This record gives sequence, structure tokens and C-alpha cells, in this order.
Amino acid sequence: MELVDVGTIAGVVRGRRRPGSVAFLGIPYAAPPVGELRFAAPVPHPAWAGVLDAGSPGATPQRTDNGDDSLVPEPSVAGESTLNLSVFTPSPEVGSGLPVLVYLHGGAYTSGSPASPWYDGAGFNRSGVVTVNVSYRLGFDGFGWMEDAPLNRGVLDWLLALEWVRDNIRSFGGDPARVTLAGQSAGGGAVLTLLTMPRAQPLFARAIVISGVATYLRPGQAHVLGRRLAALAGVEPTRAALATRTEKQLLAVQPLATAAADGTPAGPLGEIANTLVGGLPWGPVVDGDLIPLPTVEAVRAGLGAGKPLTLGSTDHEFNFAMNDLTDELAGEDAAEVLGRLGVSPADARAYASAHEQLGTAELLGQFASDRAIRGAMLRVAEARLAASAEQQNAAPTWLWAFSWRSPTYGGALHCLDLPFFFDALTAPRVAALAGPAPSQRLADEVHGAAVAFVTQGSPGWPAWAPGLGADRQPVISFTAGTGGPGGPGACTELRTVESTYARTRLASAAVPVTG
Repeated sequence: MELVDVGTIAGVVRGRRRPGSVAFLGIPYAAPPVGELRFAAPVPHPAWAGVLDAGSPGATPQRTDNGDDSLVPEPSVAGESTLNLSVFTPSPEVGSGLPVLVYLHGGAYTSGSPASPWYDGAGFNRSGVVTVNVSYRLGFDGFGWMEDAPLNRGVLDWLLALEWVRDNIRSFGGDPARVTLAGQSAGGGAVLTLLTMPRAQPLFARAIVISGVATYLRPGQAHVLGRRLAALAGVEPTRAALATRTEKQLLAVQPLATAAADGTPAGPLGEIANTLVGGLPWGPVVDGDLIPLPTVEAVRAGLGAGKPLTLGSTDHEFNFAMNDLTDELAGEDAAEVLGRLGVSPADARAYASAHEQLGTAELLGQFASDRAIRGAMLRVAEARLAASAEQQNAAPTWLWAFSWRSPTYGGALHCLDLPFFFDALTAPRVAALAGPAPSQRLADEVHGAAVAFVTQGSPGWPAWAPGLGADRQPVISFTAGTGGPGGPGACTELRTVESTYARTRLASAAVPVTG
């Protein structure tokens, strides 16, 4: 195996050459967040002498593995230097000027790992794109409130990582002026947050949001949760007091702090209600400074309007999560169950009527999918279009839906699109999600659209445009097999919002996201 040395501002890193790709794993972009830096804003990693070996993944903020229970294999790696990134490049030569994709992983802001084999940049390297995977602080460490610590520490991690890319990516063959930011689930929410943050605007040129979640948490909510966690840990909500508790101790009380409030239905239904009504408890906080506005309001105000954006989701994001409730909810009236989750009677009846072909459990899953993810993507796209009327240099927006159904889960579920996006169908555990023979042709379509956007600025189908009407806007659907053998567009179908996303508006309005 050929070793490859590259110089960065902090020192020389040593990667490994693979067929068509060179991998540099676990490069620290920030000093380890321990000791005086625990609960502090990140600071650049100090310079090192000699050569830093970058042959294995860096330590991860995620401390426990979910094993085979997680949809995506995301290993945890022990160690203190958890703020690191991995660079995959086809040509580590200064001056290559290659486009760059920076990827932020998902995991509800409490889990996830950039070391997943699904996120390996080899597929994008084959297409001439440098890829960077970023770690960031999770849960309370990254987003929890305390009296004397900066809010949004995880967000500050993202910013520092992007600054590292700006300052160092030329050494890996990348062009810092051609950075596309991408993320899935909570990582997609991170992209939306950065898209609408003034401080982040100079650090990337385009954005891809995959099943993203909107940011809307307010300081008051963060205060309540932070005080609750500190009380459970038996200390005051200050840096000094919380520092007396180990990382393991705080992780143990973290789920207790976010448990469903009194009055929420007990059991699995209560967990659903807490998520649907309350949203993700940890995540970026709209502080009015670093993050000026909630996502949709910020987009409507024109923040990030000058950056081309693609937005996508799967058709059945969370339907599978309700499978265990199928028997329990059999015979229950779907509208009544939605009412118990806080949906108004009129909205509950309208949504149940629009999905009368679904059983109650699957309908709840579709409601969660539509409200939390698909509706958010639609609202952002519509807000971008509305803002473009008032912006002189508004950039285009493209919307897509991943509609191909998993043969093992029976739907187009959350995360199913990731191995197709990365062109990583042979990666470990893909077969468990996508079946034993996932379509390479579909991967070529999904990955090819991403490459086209990163390299050329357009994914290859019509962007949203004024004058078409809200329901007539174009949406590409990745379906697999809709065209003739070998013919163009064999795995895509151009649809409209009316035929693809219309019902999500019912779920989006049913339980308003107030924050």
C-alpha cells in the first residue's frame, strides 16, 4: 500500500492510496474538547512535529454503537481527539482545482459517525470530487445549555471544520471556492442551518439536503432542558459543576432529561407524540445571533438565497418505525389516534381520509414522515421560491424524492438513499437495507445527479420556477425501472409537487412547529 504525505497548516498528514482514491482519516481540525476546552467553543488544533498518521478513523463523539439495530453502520472509535475529519481525494496535488463535497452525518444530533463505510468518498473520487467527512460534538456536549458556556458548540464545530477546508483543501487537490455542503437527516438539518447563517456564507458555494430537519429550537427550550439535565446529574447548570461529572455520567442522564413530559400518552404512542409534537430535543438553537431565525423563516427572509440548493427525501421516511404497533393499533380509528397526538380533529380527519388505504400504524408512520421531513423539504422549497421574487441574484432550487422501495422493509425508508448517493452498494450491511441485489443503475442515477450538481451546478432536471403554481413545480422521482432497458431516464420520473408531495401539507399544518 502506497503511503502519501500531504502538508496542512498544522503539519504533515500521511494517507493511504487505494484504487482511484487516496484516504486521509481522522485529521484533527480542533484541539480535543477536554479539560478547559470541555463545553467551550472549539479552537484550531495546535501544530504537530513530524508526520501524523492518517491511516485509521479518528475518535468519534458517538461513544456507543447501536450495532445491527441502526439502519446505517456507524462505528464508534474511542479517544479524546473527537473533532476530526477525513479527506478522500482522487488527486492529492496542489492546483488540481477539483470540486469538494463536505458531508455532515445524521443521527438526531445525538449519535452518528463519520467513520461509516457508507460515507467513504471513493465513489465521489471516481467522479473527480474531493470528499470530506466531519465529526462534531453531539447531544448535551454539542448543543446543551448551561449558564456560562457558549450555545451551539456543535454548530461552532461545523464552522471551524469548514474553515479548515477553506485553509487546507488545496493541498488535497480541492478548490475552496467550489465547496458543496451536504448532509442527511440531522446532517441535512445542519446544512439548512449553515445555509441560513451569515457567518457560514463565505465557506461553501452550494448545498444538498437529504431528508433534512428544520431548526427551530429557542433559547427558552434549551434552558429548560439544560437545567433538567443538570438537576438529574445532581449539579448546578454551570461549566465547573457539570465538569465534575464524567462523560459517561452525563450520557446516562441525557435520555432521562428528554423523556416525554407528564400528560403525554404512555408507551410507544407517547414516544411518537414527543417526537412529532416536540421535535428533536437536542440541536441548533435559534439564538438570534449565530443562528438568527428558524430555518423556514430564515429562508423566507432570503438568507442563503444566492446558493444553489437541492432538497430530497424518501417517500416513507419513518413508516417502518411503526411496524411494532401494527397489532396494537389494529382496529383503532386513525383520526382519533392522531387527535391523541395533538392533531386538531379537522386536520386528523382530513389526513386519515387522504390515506384511507393505510392501516393505522402505517398511517402514523407516514404522518411522521410527512411532518418531520417531507413537509420540511416542501416548506423550504416554497419559501425559497417566494424569497426569490424579492432577490436579484436568487439561485435555483431543485426537489427530488427517493421512491424506490426496499425489498426487505417494503418502503422507501429513511437512509435507504444513502448507499445510492455515495455509490457504495457493496459496502457492509447495504444488503440488509436494500436487499441482496440493489440496482446499480439506480445508484448511477442518484449519484450521477449529485455529481452533476457538485461539478456543474445543476442536478439535471428542471428547477423550481415562478409562475408554475405551487402544485405544478417539478420533482424528480428516483424509482428504478420506469424507463425502457438501457434507455435514458430509466430510473427517474419527472413528476410535480401535486403528484408527489401534496398530502404533506396536511401533516405540516396539523401540529405547528412553534419552538
